[in-house]
Amino acid sequence: MDATEVIVVGSGVIGLTTAVVLAEAGRRVRVWTRAPAERTTSAVAGALWWPYRIEPEARAGEWSLQSLSVYAELASRDAASGVRMVEGVHAGTRLDGLGPWAARVPGLRTATPEECAGPGLWARLPLLDMPVHLGWLRRRLAAAGGVVEERGIARLDEALAAAPVVVNCSGLGARTLVPDEQVHPVRGQLVVVANPGLTTWFTAADATSDATTYFFPHGERLLLGGTAEDGDWSTEPDPAVADAIVKRCAAVRPEIAGARILEHRVGLRPARPAVRLEREQTGGDGVLVHNYGHGGGGVTVAWGCAQEAARLAGAAS
Repeated sequence: MDATEVIVVGSGVIGLTTAVVLAEAGRRVRVWTRAPAERTTSAVAGALWWPYRIEPEARAGEWSLQSLSVYAELASRDAASGVRMVEGVHAGTRLDGLGPWAARVPGLRTATPEECAGPGLWARLPLLDMPVHLGWLRRRLAAAGGVVEERGIARLDEALAAAPVVVNCSGLGARTLVPDEQVHPVRGQLVVVANPGLTTWFTAADATSDATTYFFPHGERLLLGGTAEDGDWSTEPDPAVADAIVKRCAAVRPEIAGARILEHRVGLRPARPAVRLEREQTGGDGVLVHNYGHGGGGVTVAWGCAQEAARLAGAAS
């Protein structure tokens, strides 16, 4: 068995980013995935950088800021990454309601009355086109010598038998692979419409409801959301929910009401009371690192978590 080999289980944004960091640190990386990246939850994410529904807050804040730095650099130098810096408003959010990480986000400020009717924050943040970004991650991984293999497993022991180091980035799959009953889905439904000309994003989340309101511009497409339905496993779009999403977004920007619907999407966020990012003693010679349970913040913390997972795996300083 090659002592430099690492198997990463899972090919969502957490798995692929972790694999890239490991491969670029000189490890021989194989990604084992039950489904290709374009069929993961990450592929349907709205993908605005923002620590959302993710704990523990202090660690998540640090991981988020590390990722923010990477995304800002990618946006400035690599259009093929699918990352852009885009302006927008978080309605109903105040600076004093956020953790210490917020003070370190460049340009984050209270929105003016012209920018937001009521309390809110203005920011220029990374917005990712996830199908594009996942493809870019796979190409970057391949350039570093890593490979992706479509291979489903029933237990992590199967990966530990094939490589000395395994990093578990299985997301919702960790519920059965670990097994970890604390992992559960938070269902998110989106509607993709033809963009009527919007260039800024908008979010408004109600902590007391499973309905959220947001729209994210991606060129000729506009992603509308959304929902946060705890414990719901359904991946079928609900027409009534879709209609409500469009109406909520159109109440903010009326031109959305007549936009042509292009697609319906549903993703199951892999939630947990807190992210599990730690090295587990396996009882054998193998090294097992867990990196899962990121809820709605996987894109936001991907690079920070990947760097920490690589250190735990002994592959980065």
